[in-house]
Amino acid sequence: MLYVVATPIGNLSDTSSRVINTLKTVDVVAAEDTRVTKKLLDAFDIHTPTTSLHQHTSSTKEQTLVQDLQNGATMAVVTDAGTPGISDPGSRFVAMALEQGIDVVPIPGPSALTTALSICGFPTNRFTFVGFPPSKKGRKKFFDEVAHIPHTVVLYESKHRLAKTLEALPPTRRAMVGRELTKMHETIYRGTIEEIRKTLEEKQKGEMVIVLAPIS
Repeated sequence: MLYVVATPIGNLSDTSSRVINTLKTVDVVAAEDTRVTKKLLDAFDIHTPTTSLHQHTSSTKEQTLVQDLQNGATMAVVTDAGTPGISDPGSRFVAMALEQGIDVVPIPGPSALTTALSICGFPTNRFTFVGFPPSKKGRKKFFDEVAHIPHTVVLYESKHRLAKTLEALPPTRRAMVGRELTKMHETIYRGTIEEIRKTLEEKQKGEMVIVLAPIS
């Protein structure tokens, strides 16, 4: 049995009892970064062994983990924050497990995507999620495509590239930028892209969620 477990995006109080029980009872927790996951496990006095599973994990190790599942092991897949597979590692391993007939069970919970959408104030009956923009190659094409999506668009960005990303977006398009969502210093910026650029502090922390309003 493979459990795909969503973990808090910042606030540990968002951890559900089902998440805690699952992480306590599985044989192993496959984590994007075992050091980050250890902090979560320690907070709830969970002593389940961990192993690393991220975008750079070798196919040999992934196949070994799938073999463990076939032999009867139970495993939870987690990322550093949020729901595995939503622009984070996990989808490839889930596909491998499904191909081998492993039962995959979702343990739902936080996601920066749905958290931002719930407070953006834009229509959410239709939206496009584009994940992180390319850091180098294909960047211009990416933003050209985003600019022409007529409905609500959601993208992630790191603190290091936020300024450049805002410069690449249509300046008059309304948007919301969520910083440090669910954390103590959570900040929400609203307005046009140009207005938000003028408001943002020079130095930012953490990852950002940008929600673009539909083209009016």
